[in-house]
Amino acid sequence: MNIEAPSVKKGRKHDQVIEGATRVFLRDGFEGASVDDIAREAQVSKATLYSYFADKRVLFMEVAQNECRRIAADTLDSIDMSAPPRDVLLTACKTMMRFFYSDFGLAMFRIAVAESTRFPELGRQFYCNGPLDGHEKIVFYLRHAVDKGDLVIGDIELAAFQLPQLCQAELHEKLLFGLQDSVSEDQIDRIANGAVDLFLARYGA
Repeated sequence: MNIEAPSVKKGRKHDQVIEGATRVFLRDGFEGASVDDIAREAQVSKATLYSYFADKRVLFMEVAQNECRRIAADTLDSIDMSAPPRDVLLTACKTMMRFFYSDFGLAMFRIAVAESTRFPELGRQFYCNGPLDGHEKIVFYLRHAVDKGDLVIGDIELAAFQLPQLCQAELHEKLLFGLQDSVSEDQIDRIANGAVDLFLARYGA
């Protein structure tokens, strides 16, 4: 159930605008970010910015979706679909966690949640064209593993939602509420292994 995002014109300075907007959104939030500041940061005119993006909402969605798509693509590229399920799931979990717990990932999550009350369409688009896209990639792999007989899953859609939630155990709320500033690779390894152990205990063949 993807929500169609507004079409975005591509061109020579498109990536330049995106890079500048990313820095401003992460620094000032969605509401605090002005088009003037974004144009200044991107070193383009407001006319150039508006030639690519109809409004600030469309620009924010493009920034968020670009990063989510990049993470999903990197995850698929790093996975050997013929490898044992534990290896595949561990790679996927660690990749997701590095994004969840990055400065960018946490900032985008906070912005999308904070602005979803005033701009509900923004939250819906962020979810459907970002996290939900990642969910569909997990579904794709799980179906493949079930067809091979490597996993036994009755409700693949539910299982694909459960895996990322297992990866958020312990650290996600601590980071969101400021109880912890960063995450080490040892912590990622510990939680990813625990998530995969639990997932395979339920769904392993």
